[in-house]
Amino acid sequence: MKMSKQNNLDVLSKGDSIFPGEDWEYYDSPEEAGYASEVFQEINDRLEEMPTSSFMVVVKGKIAYSYGDISEVSYCASSRKSIMSLLYGNYVKAGVINLDSTLEELGIDDVSGLLPIEKQAKVRDILISSSGVFHPQGSPGGDTAKVPERGSKKPGEYYMYSNWDFNVAGTIFEQQTNQTVFEALNKDLAIPLEFQDYDQSRQRKLGYDSNAVSKHLAYHMFLSGRDMARIGWLVVNKGKWHDKQIVPKEWIEESVKISVHSDDMNDRSGNRVHYGYYWWLPEEKSPEWKGAFLAAGNYGQYILGIPALDMVIVHRRAVSDEFAINRNLGIDKSNPSKVYMETVIEIADSIIKGKRNK
Repeated sequence: MKMSKQNNLDVLSKGDSIFPGEDWEYYDSPEEAGYASEVFQEINDRLEEMPTSSFMVVVKGKIAYSYGDISEVSYCASSRKSIMSLLYGNYVKAGVINLDSTLEELGIDDVSGLLPIEKQAKVRDILISSSGVFHPQGSPGGDTAKVPERGSKKPGEYYMYSNWDFNVAGTIFEQQTNQTVFEALNKDLAIPLEFQDYDQSRQRKLGYDSNAVSKHLAYHMFLSGRDMARIGWLVVNKGKWHDKQIVPKEWIEESVKISVHSDDMNDRSGNRVHYGYYWWLPEEKSPEWKGAFLAAGNYGQYILGIPALDMVIVHRRAVSDEFAINRNLGIDKSNPSKVYMETVIEIADSIIKGKRNK
């Protein structure tokens, strides 16, 4: 457990917001951040019993608590999708990507061919995982049970957590912006946010071999916990970093508003979590949860932002690159222990209650 550190790091501020420079700064104690040490000790004890690799809590731009090695780079799993949503922002604003363009207009098809009704799905339908396209998915991780019959749902009307939608969002992005997802990740986020542990060579497209199932593969990202925290802090600050607007404020606001209510998520959300543009949106069960957003990846890869408290929480459960690659190839079907979304939300709630009762 780490709750203090010599404050000799490069940290810059703009108004009430503090941003990390080359490294994050730590508070001298949780109390300095407005939280009781006992709360984090209890969390520390709980994390020791979980398969957690690292965990960190950022408050007002400085680290109030960290656990494990927050510099470890590992597979982000489906939290990549929320990051993809961020990357869309500048190009939508510039008119390079039109959210009302249909798959037909964009010339998007797939191995088994898309039906006429499926080709009418718009980019905005894809960004809320409601395209109505039920073509086989090019990588594992999406829902495969109770998939509706192809052509049975109109675009924009039926939510299904489908890697077809998530993956084709990457295809559309690359086609319209004339760059790879990873080139944009580096240029639009890693460089301006000063990622500390970013390795361009580890980012890779993954999916079932030979494109036999789908030509649209997953754009998998491998990042450290402390770099994921920078992403969360960017969103808390509505796309602003220091004095520069990295992602349009309007895009952030649109992305984290409810587009699909939990009641309409077809049994996907048992924890009363809604959905925006590839962001999960926890229920506002208290004032502190207003505007909260969550990136979620398999096994325990989470970025939780709580803007009402100027807080970002990052949880990592590292798996090896070899496992990640073989899983996406469909070779390794083992199921490592994982940390669920509900658990991370519970831990965040305990931090909130600790502040309230302090």
